[in-house]
Amino acid sequence: MTGIEVRYFAAAVDAAGREKETVDLAVGSDLAALRAALIERHGADMERVLSVAAYLVEPGSGGGELTRDLTYPAGAKVDVLPPFAGG
Repeated sequence: MTGIEVRYFAAAVDAAGREKETVDLAVGSDLAALRAALIERHGADMERVLSVAAYLVEPGSGGGELTRDLTYPAGAKVDVLPPFAGG
């Protein structure tokens, strides 16, 4: 098992009730496994958010990988990015 640091933004903060948390998953888990764990933990509101969210895997100085591909490896840090409104 490994702890994945998950940070939430916009509607994901509301769905999770927090800005960040750690989720324990098997080493080598993909974003689909992370998504399932988050829905199990936070319910239908999180499922709605994740249905339209993108994931920034390994954010940091290198920029990370922005993806919606649920087969992508989760990595140690993942930002959950729902669509943002505004201009």
